[in-house]
Amino acid sequence: MGLFDGLIGNASEVNFEKLQEEVKDLLIPNETIKNAYKIIRDTFIFTDKRLILIDKQGVTGKKTEYHSIPYKNILHFSVETAGTFDLDAELKIWVSSSQIPIQKHFNKSTNIYKVQSVLAEYVLG
Repeated sequence: MGLFDGLIGNASEVNFEKLQEEVKDLLIPNETIKNAYKIIRDTFIFTDKRLILIDKQGVTGKKTEYHSIPYKNILHFSVETAGTFDLDAELKIWVSSSQIPIQKHFNKSTNIYKVQSVLAEYVLG
């Protein structure tokens, strides 16, 4: 179901060691990736210092927007688990500068509790 999940916008976990090499120019010294998820062409990365959202744009995906959200700016977050008839789980993150949450959908095979735990560790820790 991986390709289908990607096509309908659900996220799946990616190899963050490989991603570490790909985004090394975005990271500050001693910053490491803890978890990363991919939704078709877009990626969001949990580091030990911040949340990085990578938004590929356009038909070719060559234009890319990078959002860097320090954990201290995350005011509230929620997870919604997949149900019997739901195909996805959902993560919502409210950032101090916006009233509209950032929303990401995850396929059923992704452990949404792990995603929430990683976020909680850095927002609350």
